[in-house]
Amino acid sequence: MERFRVAGGARLAGEIAVCGAKNSALKLMAVALLAEGRTELRGVPRILDVELMAELLRRLGCDVRLDWEPGPEREDGPQKGSAIVIDVPAVPRTEADYDLVRRLRASICVLGPLLARQGEAKVSYPGGDAIGSRGLDMHIDGLERLGADISQEHGFLVATAKDGLTGASILLDFPSVGATENILMAAVLARGTTVIDNAAREPEIVDICSLLASMGAKIDGAGSSTLVIEGVDTLSPAPSPHQVVADRIVAGMFAVAATMTRGDVRVDGGNAAHLEIALDKLTQAGATVVPDETGFRVSMDRRPRAVDIITLPYPGFATDLQPLFAAMNSIAEGTSMVTENLFDARFVFLQELARLGASVRTEGHHAIVRGVEKLSGAPVRATDIRAGAGLVLAGLVADGHTTVSDVRHIDRGYQGLVTQLRSLGAQIEREPDPDPYP
Repeated sequence: MERFRVAGGARLAGEIAVCGAKNSALKLMAVALLAEGRTELRGVPRILDVELMAELLRRLGCDVRLDWEPGPEREDGPQKGSAIVIDVPAVPRTEADYDLVRRLRASICVLGPLLARQGEAKVSYPGGDAIGSRGLDMHIDGLERLGADISQEHGFLVATAKDGLTGASILLDFPSVGATENILMAAVLARGTTVIDNAAREPEIVDICSLLASMGAKIDGAGSSTLVIEGVDTLSPAPSPHQVVADRIVAGMFAVAATMTRGDVRVDGGNAAHLEIALDKLTQAGATVVPDETGFRVSMDRRPRAVDIITLPYPGFATDLQPLFAAMNSIAEGTSMVTENLFDARFVFLQELARLGASVRTEGHHAIVRGVEKLSGAPVRATDIRAGAGLVLAGLVADGHTTVSDVRHIDRGYQGLVTQLRSLGAQIEREPDPDPYP
């Protein structure tokens, strides 16, 4: 077990580059299953979740080559990400083992591709972050509408489509990213036309559609709430390497970090259009945000003002940025209300933030955050990926030292976070954790 030791008081300044999005790269790796042959992805983040997904694909019969060695040395990789080469066999295996799937919720996205290509799939119920209920009902309902038979046996989802899948009209009760992805990846090889209404609109969905189109899929409406998919008989690997869309959540983290530390940071590769509401909130907090052709710059010279946050599906305010803004509001002038509409256990993080002296009160899916002038360093524990990042940012503005335990969560979502923050002037280091449960 390891932890981060963070010294408060540093002002972040400089330029940082953003790698490809975790939430896209993992699904693009699953997309590769839809075609025999070689798929190459570039800009892939060097993170634990990618290594887990690579191992899952290997167990399905693929040859997967990362251009880095798993382990702590991944910290020193190129800021804009690395490459992965995936060679998919003619007949991949169709069972995703429990011991990997329980550690990686994104592994459920192999269900659609395996079912569409092989006519069957057996995938263990996934694990991942403990941020609340994220059921699979919409995944199952959508695939059943395409003609799949799905049952639950001994902790596995068992799906079959002996006669193949057939296009259908599917209305999602909620614009679920995971359900949209699984149904989309299955529909590209279904007979006829599939229409997905109330589909997720995230940039990562658009990225998946882009790779699928380069493989021969016929998709209209990417980025809108209605996807129309004309099924094809077969797909071929993309003729050239696919560049993973930049990680808007990581870009947003550095923007919030600059605001909290009264710093001046340019985020190279960050797409301001993908963070429109979040960057507007930082402007309301007092920061200066200047987009340019290849990124954006955030500067701040005063204590931030408190801003209210309401999480919603894209293009609304991203739930993955909520813990970061909660941390900012904890040291802001005034009182804010943070409303979490997507994940019911995301406020567990606030208990750790309170250990640093934050004034927080929760009422259902609302949190009232009263800003204090200074936090006080203390031992805290990362409860999920984004909570861990929020605690690190809080430590940057706390008096004294803050230790953040369970950094394995952070390693799942942020490439080289210690190295990147240090390059901007932060005093942070990774060290063994003698007491992993503060």
